[in-house]
Amino acid sequence: MKNLDVAAVVSGGASGLGEATVRALAARGAAVTVLDLQEERGAALAAELGGHTTFVRTDVTDPASVDTAVAEAAGKDRPLRIAVSCAGIGWAQRTVGRDGAPHDADAFLRTVMVNLVGTFHVLRSAAAAMAATEPGEDGERGVVVNTASIAAYDGQIGQVAYSASKGGIVGMTLPAARDLASLGIRVCTIAPGLVDTPLLAGLPEEARQALAAGIPFPKRLGRPADFAELALDVVEHGYLNGEVIRMDGALRMAPR
Repeated sequence: MKNLDVAAVVSGGASGLGEATVRALAARGAAVTVLDLQEERGAALAAELGGHTTFVRTDVTDPASVDTAVAEAAGKDRPLRIAVSCAGIGWAQRTVGRDGAPHDADAFLRTVMVNLVGTFHVLRSAAAAMAATEPGEDGERGVVVNTASIAAYDGQIGQVAYSASKGGIVGMTLPAARDLASLGIRVCTIAPGLVDTPLLAGLPEEARQALAAGIPFPKRLGRPADFAELALDVVEHGYLNGEVIRMDGALRMAPR
C-alpha cells in the first residue's frame, strides 16, 4: 500500500508506540483515529496534529466500544485501510510467589483481556470495515499490524501473564492472515524488545543504561519512532503477510 491517503485506526494511540505511529501516519497524510482510554492525552494529540486526526475514547476490552470507534474511522471521507494495535499493559508476578501465594488470577485475566482480547477486538472490527471497501492495487483492502513482544518467545521470571498475552497475539497472526486473505486484508505482528516507552522512562538512568548495555547492537533502547517506522514499512510492503517481525537489536532475554 503506497498511497496512505486513507483512514487508519491506532489503539493505544495516545502514548508510547501508538503515539509515534499516529504521528507517522498523520505525517504521511492518513486520516487517523486515535483509540485510547487516556482522554486528556488523546484529545491533546488530536488537537496538536489537527486536520483529519480525531480521538475516540475506547476500551479495547469492550467490543462495542471498539466497534463505535472503528465506525467513526470508517465514516471519514476515505476508506479505512490501516489498523495498528498498540494498546497494552504489563504485569509482573511469579506463578507461585516466594511466600507461597499463587499468581493473582484477576491480574492474569486482566492482562490477557487488554493485550490479547483487546487486540482481537480491533482486528475483527477493523477487518470487517475494510472488507466493505473497494479493493486497491493487487486486490488489497487493508492491513492490520498487531503488537506482541519478544516476551512471547523469551518470557522472563514473573512474566507468565504478559508472555501468555503476547504469545497469543503471535499465535493469532498466521490464522488471521489466512482467514482474511480472500478479502485482500494482510495481517502482520511486530514483536518489540526493550523500547523507551513511558514504562521504562520511570526507571533510574543507571538502570536504563544497564538494559541498553545488554542489547547486542545497536546498544541503545529502541525508540517508539523505530516501531512506527517498521509499522509503516509493513503497511507499504504489500507482500508481507502472516509474519511476526522481531524488533530487538538481536536481544534474547535471560530468565531474569
